[in-house]
Amino acid sequence: MSSSVSVAAEWDLLSDRFYRRITIYSPLPWSSPPTTTASSSSSSAAATGRLDLSTHIVAAAPFGGPIAAVRDDSKIVQLHSEPSRRRLLLFSSSGHPLASSPWTPHLPRLHSLAFSSSLNLLALLSDGSLLRFRLPDLKPIPTSTPLPLLPPASGGVADAVFWGGGVAILTEDNRVVVTADIEADDPHPRELADPGVAEDEQVLCMAVVEPQFVMSGSPEVLLAVGDRVVAVDEDGVQLLGEALEIGPVQKMAVSPNGKLLAAFAHDGRLLVIPTDFSRIIFEYECDSALPPDQIAWCGLDSVLLYWPEVLLMVGPNGDPVQYNYDEPIMLIPECDGVRILSNSSMEFLHRVPDCTTSIFGIGSMSPAALLYDARDHYDKQSAKAYDNYQLISSSLPEAIEACIDAAGYEFDVSRQHALLNAATYGLPFCSQFPQGRIQEMCKMLRVLNAVRDPEIGMPLTIQQYKLLTATVLVGRLINANQHLLALRISEYLSLNPEVVIMHWACEKIAASTAIPDIVLLEGLLDKLRLCKGISYAAVAAHADNSGRRKLAAMLVDHESQSSKQIPLLLSIDEQDKALQKSIESGDTDLVYLVLFHIWQKVAVEKNAPLDFFGIINARPLARDLFMTYARHSKHEALKDFFLSTGRLQDAAFLLLKESRELEKNPVASKGSIHVPQVRLIDQAYRLFAETKEHLFESKSSEEHAKLLRVQHNLEVSTKQAIFLGSSVSDTIKTCIAMGNERAAVKVKSEFKVPDKRWYWLKACALATVGNWDALEAFSKEKKPPGGYKPFVEACIDAGQKIEAVKYILKLTNSVEKSQAYERLGMHEEAKAAALQADNNGDELFSRLKFTLGQNALIDTLRDRFSSQGTY
Repeated sequence: MSSSVSVAAEWDLLSDRFYRRITIYSPLPWSSPPTTTASSSSSSAAATGRLDLSTHIVAAAPFGGPIAAVRDDSKIVQLHSEPSRRRLLLFSSSGHPLASSPWTPHLPRLHSLAFSSSLNLLALLSDGSLLRFRLPDLKPIPTSTPLPLLPPASGGVADAVFWGGGVAILTEDNRVVVTADIEADDPHPRELADPGVAEDEQVLCMAVVEPQFVMSGSPEVLLAVGDRVVAVDEDGVQLLGEALEIGPVQKMAVSPNGKLLAAFAHDGRLLVIPTDFSRIIFEYECDSALPPDQIAWCGLDSVLLYWPEVLLMVGPNGDPVQYNYDEPIMLIPECDGVRILSNSSMEFLHRVPDCTTSIFGIGSMSPAALLYDARDHYDKQSAKAYDNYQLISSSLPEAIEACIDAAGYEFDVSRQHALLNAATYGLPFCSQFPQGRIQEMCKMLRVLNAVRDPEIGMPLTIQQYKLLTATVLVGRLINANQHLLALRISEYLSLNPEVVIMHWACEKIAASTAIPDIVLLEGLLDKLRLCKGISYAAVAAHADNSGRRKLAAMLVDHESQSSKQIPLLLSIDEQDKALQKSIESGDTDLVYLVLFHIWQKVAVEKNAPLDFFGIINARPLARDLFMTYARHSKHEALKDFFLSTGRLQDAAFLLLKESRELEKNPVASKGSIHVPQVRLIDQAYRLFAETKEHLFESKSSEEHAKLLRVQHNLEVSTKQAIFLGSSVSDTIKTCIAMGNERAAVKVKSEFKVPDKRWYWLKACALATVGNWDALEAFSKEKKPPGGYKPFVEACIDAGQKIEAVKYILKLTNSVEKSQAYERLGMHEEAKAAALQADNNGDELFSRLKFTLGQNALIDTLRDRFSSQGTY
C-alpha cells in the first residue's frame, strides 16, 4: 500500500473532499532564456523569447486550448533579446510557439484578449472596436479593420466579460452593450437597459450569466454598484440582494452551471449565493480585505482567489487550502477544475474523483482498493492476491468499474496502466461485467495521451474530452495543422477521415507554391484515395482560389459526382469539358446549367453566339434542350441558331409564329407600311424561297405580306382599323359593305379572285347591309357565272323571304330550288320542285329525308316517285 500512500500524499483536504494539483507541463519552453531571436518580418512560429505574464495581456482557450499574448504597452518592460515592436504571440498549452504576427501599430490600446467557442482569437480595443484572428496563422478575419461594437460617444471600454459566443461591455459612461453572436459578419451589438448608475457612483465589478442559463435566452449582466448589485437585461434593471446587506462587492464570478455566484465583499468576506441573491449559501472571512486579482470556480465545489504570491482555495466547510507562488499566475477555469498557468509551468487543480479516493485513499479498504492491491500481489506472485479476491468477490463488478474510471482521470501513464491491469485482473472472475468497457477506456486514454503530448499541448481531461466530443477534437487538431495525429485518431475511432484529408490537401496546396502541378497532383492523389467518396471538387476549388487553375482542372477530373464536378469546371473556364460531362451524366438540369453559363458569358462578345451554336450543334442533347428552352423565351437566339446552322425553313416557321403572335396585338402593327408583322413575313418568304421543298410556304408568305400591305392601306384610307388580320374574302366583303366597291375590285384583281367567288362575296356583302336594290341590280348585270344560288343563300341568311323567292325562281337546278324552298318553310313549293327532278330523284329524296326526317311529305314523295318509276 506504499504506492497508495505516496499518491494520497499529494492531495489536499478541503472540508471532506480531496483536491490535487497536477503538474502537466514543466518547464515551459518560454521560461528558459531565448536561444534565437525572432525576426520582426517573420510570422512563423519562431523563437519568441521569455514570456512574463505580468507584462503581457494573456488569454487562454478552454478545453486545453492555446494561449495568446500581446505585450502590455501600459507597462514599462525590460526587453532582453526580443524585438521592440509588439507582436501577437500564440502558444500551445505546453508553451510551444505556434505563430507570431506583428501587432498593428497606431491602434487604440488593447483592453483584453479572449477566445471564441470556435477557437478564433478576439482582441477588444479600448475604444470598443474588435479584431478577430484565425488560428493558427493569426490572419485577421474578415479584414484587419477593427469592427466597432460601441455606439458613438460612449467613452470607450471600462470593463468587459467574454463568454463562448459573445461579450458584454461596460462603457465609461456606465452603459452596457452586449454582443451575443460575436463571430458573425455583422454582430449586431445591442444596448441593454440603463443600469441607473449615478455620476458620483462607480461600477466596482461585473459578471455575466450566460444566455443558456437564463430563461429569456439573453445574457444577464450583474453589476456591483456601490453597496448594491443590479441585474441588467434587455427588459430592465432588477435590484438584487437588498435584504442580504452584503455591502460593496469588489469581485464576482459565476459558477460553470450559471446557478451560483462567488462574490468578494469589501470587508474581506467571500460569499457564495444563488444568482437570484435569495440567500447566502456560505461565507468565509479572508485574511485580507484587498480584493483578489483573480477569482474563479474550481468545478462546483470550491472557489479560488488569487493575490500576488498566494492562491487560496475555499470550500463550503473547513479550513481553506493555500498555495504559494513566487511568480505571477493565470487561472483558466475548466468544466471540472482550473488550469493554473505560470511563467514556468502549466498545472491542473481539480477535485479528486471518488473512484480515485476509494482506491488510493490512506487506509482505504474499499473493494476497488483491495482489487488494486490484489493485482500488486499477483505481480509479486504472492498468495495474498487470492485472499483479497475472496474478500471482494461479491463486489467485484463495482471494484472493476472504479479501477477503470480512476484510470480515466489519471494523467500519469504508468498509473493508468496499473489501474487498468487491476481491472483486467478481476475481469476473468466477473462474467457479468461488460467486456467492452476496458477497451472503450483504453481507446479514450490513447487519444488523450496522444493530444497531451508536449508537442501537441492539449491537456484534456476525460470529462472535457466527453463534453468536447471526438469529432470536435479532430477539428481542433486539423485547425492546428496536426493532420497526421487527426488522421490517426479518426481511423482509430472509426470516424470519417474525409475532413482531415481535405483540410490537409488544401493546406498542402497553399504551402507548395514552388512544387510543379504534376508532382503536387501525385502527392495529393496518394492521400485523397485513402478516403472513398471524398470531394475532389472541393480541393480543386481551393486550388483554383489559390491561383493554380491547371492543378484544379486535373483534380476535378477525379470527381465522381457530376453535381460537384460541373460547377467547378465552369468556374475554371472548362466549358467544353463541363458540357460533355453534363451530357454524359444524363441530368438535364446540369446540361441547362452549363448552357446558361456559356450563353451568359459569351453573349457580350461579338462572335460568341456563333461559337456557342457550333458547340451545341455537335451535341444533340444540348441542342434539343436549347431549342426547347429558346422556343418559349429566346426567339431571337433560336432564330440566330437556325440561320447559323443552315436550317432556313425552321427559322422561317419561327418568323411566321412571331407574326401570328403580333396579330393578337393589333396595336403593335400600326404605323408605316413596313410594320413588324409584314417584315417578319417578308423574311419568312425570302427564307422559304431559298429551298425548293417549300414553294407552297414561300408563295403563301408572299401573298400574306401583300395582303397585309393592302389592308394597311385600306385602314389608312378609311381611318378604320377593321381590315388587318382578315382574309382576302373578308376584306372584299368589308369593302363592299362600306360602299367602297372600287377598293374591292382592286383586291379582287390583285389576288386573282375568280368571278364565281366574287359573286358570292358581293351578294353576301350587299345582303348583309340590306342593300336589296343594289343586289338586284348586281344580279341583272350579266348572268352570274355560278348561277343565282349565291343570291338565294344571301337572302335566306339575311332572313328576307320575299327577296329570296325572287332569286329562287331563277334557279335552273330543281334540287337547289327544292332545297331553297324547304329552308324557307315552303313545303308545297319544295314538293313541286322535287317532282320536276328527273335523274336526280334518288339524290334529292335522300337529301330531303336527311333534312325533314320522318315527315308525311316523305311518304307522299315516295309514292309519287314510285308511280313514275323513279324510286
